[in-house]
Amino acid sequence: MPDAPTTRPTLLLRLRDARDAGAWTQFVDLYAPLVYGHARRQGLQDADAADLTQVVLQAVAASVGRLEYDPERGSFRGWLFTIVRNKLRTYFDQRARHCRGTGDLATQRFLEAQPAPAEAAAWEEEYGQRLFGWAAEQIRGQFRESTWQAFWQTAVEGRPASAVAPTLGLSVAAVYLARSRVMARLKTLIQQVQDPELSDSPERNPP
Repeated sequence: MPDAPTTRPTLLLRLRDARDAGAWTQFVDLYAPLVYGHARRQGLQDADAADLTQVVLQAVAASVGRLEYDPERGSFRGWLFTIVRNKLRTYFDQRARHCRGTGDLATQRFLEAQPAPAEAAAWEEEYGQRLFGWAAEQIRGQFRESTWQAFWQTAVEGRPASAVAPTLGLSVAAVYLARSRVMARLKTLIQQVQDPELSDSPERNPP
């Protein structure tokens, strides 16, 4: 059974210690797929997206020691999104220098633009999906398979409890109870790892 992750403020404090393998493993498991997926959706090939993910993680490692909690400044994932945008800008700028004169208007627009509302919204949606998927992976082993399937098939796949119950050998009431138990544990875990509000003092802008 996997250990429940620490709360996010504790995790961010632990990330200041590069030797804390547990904290960094948890951070990478949660955020690296998010960064990689966003890079792929911006048009990077697999190898380039993987490289950019490593660059972003290195930037976080170099900057995390400056983060302080401040509800007026925004969320950790917003700070991370800015790092990703900066690294993508650098990537496209380097590519443009190699391909100067090709008239790559898409690259030029990316370099000049602030994050569009749709892009920021997509990042938030990707974060929510990744957080849910990660949390589900963490808790699945804590439940019997029938309990998990009762939750998954009704809450995620949207099947009615009356259709799920016979396939699992459960009563309809038992399906609802199983779903409730899993959802409660999932909600608790997600609350434990939700982003805190923070500032990045003394340097406000991430690398």
